[in-house]
Amino acid sequence: MNARVPPLAGADLWQAVMAAAAGRCQCRGTCGKNHAKDGGRSREHSHLAHRHGGGTVHLIAAPAEPADLLLAPHQAAALPKTALAAWCPPCHDATLGAARRARRNAAPAAEPDSLF
Repeated sequence: MNARVPPLAGADLWQAVMAAAAGRCQCRGTCGKNHAKDGGRSREHSHLAHRHGGGTVHLIAAPAEPADLLLAPHQAAALPKTALAAWCPPCHDATLGAARRARRNAAPAAEPDSLF
């Protein structure tokens, strides 16, 4: 695995999450893909993302549970490292979108109070 370059803020926490993930995206299919070609896991940090125009994959430390991806930033920042996972951007974005759709579909439809 290539050397990991941490973000400017929260470097210690990010490095702990990446070490626990062995530098690989920890998506297990919540993004909508089964990752069968990847041995059940997605991309490795700093490797080329062949499906997404090439370039380097920089993993994100974010909440492990899809529903927790919807937390306000200050709430997500307060999560312990055991509640975080390494995500590649495509898996993170797809899982976040799925969580938003699930929340929207679970919300009751707004009904008017009355006509008169």
